[in-house]
Amino acid sequence: MTAAPSGSPDTDSIPLPLESQQTSFRARLSVATSDPVLRALLASTFISKLGRGVFLAVTVLFFTLILGLSAVQIALVLTISGGVGVATSALGGHLADRMSARRLTLAFGIVEGLALGAYAFTSDFVSVLLVACLVTAASQAGSATRSAVIARGLVGRARVGGRAAMHTATNISIAVGSAIAAVPLLIGTDTAFRITLALAGLTAALGSLPLLRLPERVDAPKLEPSSERADAASTDVSPYRDRRYLALTALSALFGLQFGLADIGLPLWIVGSTDAPAALVAALLILNTVIVIAFQIPLSRGTHDVRKAGRAMAIAGALMVAACGAYALSGAGPVAFAIALLVVAMIGHSFAEVLSTAGSWGLSFELADVRRAGAYQGVFTMAFSVSSLIAPFALIVAVSNGPWGWAVLAAVFAASAFGVWLIARRAAAHPRHGDPSAANTLEP
Repeated sequence: MTAAPSGSPDTDSIPLPLESQQTSFRARLSVATSDPVLRALLASTFISKLGRGVFLAVTVLFFTLILGLSAVQIALVLTISGGVGVATSALGGHLADRMSARRLTLAFGIVEGLALGAYAFTSDFVSVLLVACLVTAASQAGSATRSAVIARGLVGRARVGGRAAMHTATNISIAVGSAIAAVPLLIGTDTAFRITLALAGLTAALGSLPLLRLPERVDAPKLEPSSERADAASTDVSPYRDRRYLALTALSALFGLQFGLADIGLPLWIVGSTDAPAALVAALLILNTVIVIAFQIPLSRGTHDVRKAGRAMAIAGALMVAACGAYALSGAGPVAFAIALLVVAMIGHSFAEVLSTAGSWGLSFELADVRRAGAYQGVFTMAFSVSSLIAPFALIVAVSNGPWGWAVLAAVFAASAFGVWLIARRAAAHPRHGDPSAANTLEP
């Protein structure tokens, strides 16, 4: 996961005996977590996402059963707060190039946690909307500044390896948090829900405290008073004028619709268009979580190389096309046939998620201009905020149109993955000044 020292051989390219691979993996994991940046980020992720997992499991039921909000009101809350998050994603990245990324990430994490806890004191639509906007604003801004921390604090393969480790920790914590949330769900009282939300928010806020241990190297470099020319050159660098990065960002976010497909589109399809039992939805989501936890770190290896990142996206595209086909066919047969196809489709879908996230992480770091790491990561985060915003409507329309809708989704995934692969291929052949990859020899 960590880059090989300058002048030393790349040991990741040396074949290992089968019996040595497990030991080698543990050794690489140990080396990666010895870095103070990744160690602080992992500790923060595990604690804060534990609170998030509890919150995600109880929030919708709290809105409907306790506060009595309608489906339309909940949709409005998600849409409006999501729009706020789009704006704060870019703002967080912009600030990370001008202020301390360490302090910003810490502050946004604390605000997000306290705002999550504030749901315990809401009583109507307006108060829920205000809290949701604050939560999403802090969450998306914090995501952008955290990406800037990774871009500056880690190097080469350590960036993607770090993101993979954090993604794995996120899935584990959310799964544990969801299990903990079973207690208030079983009790079912107003008091149980509110106490749970308050404790979940407090846990998420406390999860920011490990970020106090981040070293100064994660902040934007301080310019001397005499470096006005360098400052002007850095200011002229903008992700909004980088057509290659904008194309990468848009296509990656478009492929990112696959996240919402598992949470939104698939449950609606199973319940409304197949003979499979509704309980299968939970089983498929658990299967997805297990695959991500087990394979995100090993399959992210090497995707700091833009060519390998592009190939990962191409494979993910093929897997999603096959998954969409299997999902569509699951509505045309009996129960056993539907269940079998849905399980196979989810396996392919889950591996597509693992590979696409690894590929997009690598490309988002390696094709960004290092002089404006925060702004570039802010734009990348903002695009995924837009993807999350449009996903519910787009996916509901798609799955409600049966096989034709699945065919359109398959075409979208194929086109976006192919576009990313093409960008990566050209970038590998013609690296530009400012690309982190331009300073390194790409692996064959």
